Amino acid sequence: MRWDRIGRTALLIVLVVVAGLYVQHIIEYFMARGAANTQHALVHGLARQNAALRAQRASLQQPDTIRHLARELGMVRSGERPYVILGLPAH
Repeated sequence: MRWDRIGRTALLIVLVVVAGLYVQHIIEYFMARGAANTQHALVHGLARQNAALRAQRASLQQPDTIRHLARELGMVRSGERPYVILGLPAH
Protein backbone atom coordinates (compact mmCIF):
# COMPACT_ATOMS: atom_id res chain seq x y z
CA MET A 1 0.00 0.00 0.00
CA ARG A 2 1.36 3.43 -0.91
CA TRP A 3 0.83 5.68 2.10
CA ASP A 4 2.15 8.78 0.39
CA ARG A 5 -0.50 8.51 -2.33
CA ILE A 6 -3.26 7.84 0.24
CA GLY A 7 -2.03 10.81 2.31
CA ARG A 8 -2.07 13.12 -0.71
CA THR A 9 -5.55 11.92 -1.69
CA ALA A 10 -6.86 12.40 1.85
CA LEU A 11 -5.28 15.87 2.00
CA LEU A 12 -6.85 16.75 -1.34
CA ILE A 13 -10.28 15.59 -0.14
CA VAL A 14 -9.95 17.62 3.07
CA LEU A 15 -8.86 20.65 1.05
CA VAL A 16 -11.87 20.32 -1.27
CA VAL A 17 -14.26 19.99 1.69
CA VAL A 18 -12.79 23.05 3.45
CA ALA A 19 -12.88 25.06 0.21
CA GLY A 20 -16.51 23.97 -0.30
CA LEU A 21 -17.42 25.22 3.15
CA TYR A 22 -15.78 28.58 2.45
CA VAL A 23 -17.45 28.88 -0.94
CA GLN A 24 -20.86 28.34 0.64
CA HIS A 25 -20.24 31.12 3.15
CA ILE A 26 -18.88 33.45 0.49
CA ILE A 27 -21.98 32.90 -1.64
CA GLU A 28 -24.23 33.60 1.36
CA TYR A 29 -22.21 36.74 2.14
CA PHE A 30 -22.61 38.13 -1.38
CA MET A 31 -26.32 37.30 -1.41
CA ALA A 32 -26.80 39.10 1.92
CA ARG A 33 -24.73 42.03 0.67
CA GLY A 34 -26.86 42.29 -2.48
CA ALA A 35 -30.06 42.19 -0.43
CA ALA A 36 -28.69 44.88 1.90
CA ASN A 37 -27.79 47.09 -1.07
CA THR A 38 -31.29 46.65 -2.48
CA GLN A 39 -32.87 47.56 0.85
CA HIS A 40 -30.53 50.55 1.22
CA ALA A 41 -31.55 51.84 -2.22
CA LEU A 42 -35.21 51.37 -1.31
CA VAL A 43 -34.77 53.31 1.93
CA HIS A 44 -32.98 56.10 0.04
CA GLY A 45 -35.82 56.32 -2.48
CA LEU A 46 -38.44 56.40 0.25
CA ALA A 47 -36.51 59.13 2.11
CA ARG A 48 -36.45 61.27 -1.06
CA GLN A 49 -40.16 60.67 -1.59
CA ASN A 50 -40.84 61.57 2.04
CA ALA A 51 -38.91 64.83 1.67
CA ALA A 52 -40.83 65.70 -1.50
CA LEU A 53 -44.17 64.98 0.18
CA ARG A 54 -43.21 67.10 3.21
CA ALA A 55 -42.31 69.99 0.89
CA GLN A 56 -45.60 69.56 -0.97
CA ARG A 57 -47.52 69.54 2.31
CA ALA A 58 -45.79 72.74 3.42
CA SER A 59 -46.57 74.34 0.06
CA LEU A 60 -50.23 73.32 0.22
CA GLN A 61 -50.59 75.04 3.58
CA GLN A 62 -49.70 78.43 2.03
CA PRO A 63 -52.74 80.64 1.21
CA ASP A 64 -51.30 81.69 -2.17
CA THR A 65 -50.92 78.09 -3.26
CA ILE A 66 -54.47 77.29 -2.16
CA ARG A 67 -55.81 80.26 -4.15
CA HIS A 68 -53.79 79.31 -7.23
CA LEU A 69 -54.97 75.69 -7.18
CA ALA A 70 -58.58 76.76 -6.61
CA ARG A 71 -58.36 79.08 -9.65
CA GLU A 72 -56.99 76.22 -11.75
CA LEU A 73 -60.06 74.19 -10.75
CA GLY A 74 -62.31 77.03 -11.90
CA MET A 75 -63.40 78.19 -8.46
CA VAL A 76 -64.27 81.82 -7.77
CA ARG A 77 -64.30 83.74 -4.52
CA SER A 78 -67.55 84.88 -3.00
CA GLY A 79 -68.60 88.19 -4.50
CA GLU A 80 -66.78 87.57 -7.80
CA ARG A 81 -68.63 87.07 -11.06
CA PRO A 82 -67.47 84.14 -13.17
CA TYR A 83 -67.34 84.51 -16.97
CA VAL A 84 -67.16 81.65 -19.44
CA ILE A 85 -65.87 82.43 -22.92
CA LEU A 86 -66.80 79.87 -25.58
CA GLY A 87 -65.49 79.39 -29.10
CA LEU A 88 -61.83 80.23 -28.54
CA PRO A 89 -59.37 78.43 -30.83
CA ALA A 90 -57.35 75.68 -29.19
CA HIS A 91 -53.63 76.31 -28.82
